[in-house]
Amino acid sequence: MRADVPLPKAYLLLNHGPVTLVSSRHAARSNVMAASWSMPLDFDPPKVAVVIDRNTLTRELVNASGEFALNVPPQSLADTVVGVGTVSGREADKWSRFGLGTVAATRIAAPLVAGCVAWLECRVLEERATEQRHDLFLAEVVAASADDRVFSGGRWHFEDDALRTIHYVAGGQFFATGAMRAVTAGP
Repeated sequence: MRADVPLPKAYLLLNHGPVTLVSSRHAARSNVMAASWSMPLDFDPPKVAVVIDRNTLTRELVNASGEFALNVPPQSLADTVVGVGTVSGREADKWSRFGLGTVAATRIAAPLVAGCVAWLECRVLEERATEQRHDLFLAEVVAASADDRVFSGGRWHFEDDALRTIHYVAGGQFFATGAMRAVTAGP
């Protein structure tokens, strides 16, 4: 079900702008948070950008470990996305509170979120001024994988509505990724 995605194609997992769950770990402590502001930056080597607020436990863990994972949840996890985006990891163990399972990453220590449809394992490219000024982290993707029920051959295909990715708008509101429509260039 979970299949490797070639690194030069990892950008395709985020290219359509889905909400992500950022998972992190340092020592024996791990956390997960919701992030709408993440995006691909480069193809080869693949890079991503994500905003991680300076006051979060995730930020503390990412600063200490130098790595994180971007997990792409399907719409069946929308309530969980709101929950982990609302509750602080300093106040509760979000993994147990929201019943989230984990999957072992292949190249980083941070856990991957079970039930997601895509995963990008990332190592921070240290840019302290950008991190401090804008809460923006740049990272190289060192491993990528996706659920082959919805991503294969370098393309998303959503036959099962529950597995569609989601896009956060505000106030607990999401849009689900729509149907694929091919467009050909004009004359």
